[in-house]
Amino acid sequence: MDARHIATAARLAHIEPFHVMELAKQAAELERAGRHVIHMGIGEPDFTAAAPVIHAAEAAMRRGVTQYTGALGIHALREAIAGYYKTAYGIDIPERRVIVTAGASGALLLACAVLVEIGAEVLMPDPSYPCNRHFVAAFDGFARMIPSGPAERFQLTAEQVVANWGPDTRGVLLASPSNPTGTSILPEELRKILAEVRERNGFAIVDEIYQGLSYDAPPVSALSLDDNVVTVNSFSKYFNMTGWRLGWLVVPDALVSAFEKVAQNLFICASAVAQHAALACFSPAALEIYDARKAEFHRRRDAIVPALEALGLRVPVKPDGAFYVYADCRHINHPFAGDADRLTQAILHDAGVVLVPGTDFGPHTARDYLRISYATSMENIEEAMQRLHHFLR
Repeated sequence: MDARHIATAARLAHIEPFHVMELAKQAAELERAGRHVIHMGIGEPDFTAAAPVIHAAEAAMRRGVTQYTGALGIHALREAIAGYYKTAYGIDIPERRVIVTAGASGALLLACAVLVEIGAEVLMPDPSYPCNRHFVAAFDGFARMIPSGPAERFQLTAEQVVANWGPDTRGVLLASPSNPTGTSILPEELRKILAEVRERNGFAIVDEIYQGLSYDAPPVSALSLDDNVVTVNSFSKYFNMTGWRLGWLVVPDALVSAFEKVAQNLFICASAVAQHAALACFSPAALEIYDARKAEFHRRRDAIVPALEALGLRVPVKPDGAFYVYADCRHINHPFAGDADRLTQAILHDAGVVLVPGTDFGPHTARDYLRISYATSMENIEEAMQRLHHFLR
């Protein structure tokens, strides 16, 4: 059979390519040609897994604990995660509500599989991480993107939830702090949002994968505001384990069996080696390393925001978490001001710096904003700012 004549599922029409990866491909071509390129595009920490985690993985492989685990994850790791909520957030979460997943992406897929019905509408802010709306589309739901600007901290508000909740709306999908903006939802606003969703018998999925990287105030988990929320977290960002593909969910008691059934069928389990290695993340030695790395991200944030402002790339909301800056490109002195796609192409090819246009994150800010990742060294950040200065001059 000719593969060109095999019909693909209609849902693919609602799933768009990830434009960030196209820029990464172009950057790789430039590097193969001998250009030096500074990567400030993909959101991946430049730090890798801490030494205690590496040692724990080696020990696990020597012990031979490489076979399937239970679909919910190994008991010791679920218990450690529950304990982490107590020390980090002051919340008592029973271990039975913790579900270990194949990364935060696996967690979001599970959440959408369990909660999103065919034709269900899910509210989320525009801009948002693009895969979130595509997870909804993968289960034949519809992501309704609500324009959210600087006045809303690029986040949904309770007022927007009330105004946009319709007959097909079933819930909200939030991220705090957010990719691409690095902004969090203020606790009182989040409390109001969750109350409005609960009043409408809807679901709330809150992506908290960047909460460990909160700089200006202690992080507040949605779990401390509403016991019925589904939260997503990950070992990728704060714990610097991107390629290990390990995350977790905390779900209401009543939903555990539903999540377990779907996890058994979709994933069987998360990586056994990664699970045993991740136990070391919560050791005092590892936590000391992560605190030092968080302080370094904080230092980078405080350096890059004023540097971008000095270039005319305005930052209307100072990011308080993650490792992103969402910068308005409409006011720079350049022919491509206000055309983020053409601007990032020119910056890549002329200055050798990878930045990301707002295109991937939703139509509302697509042309006007750039996402800049500071998950790279201070030396690279300083060099990138010099290159941008010369490019814009």
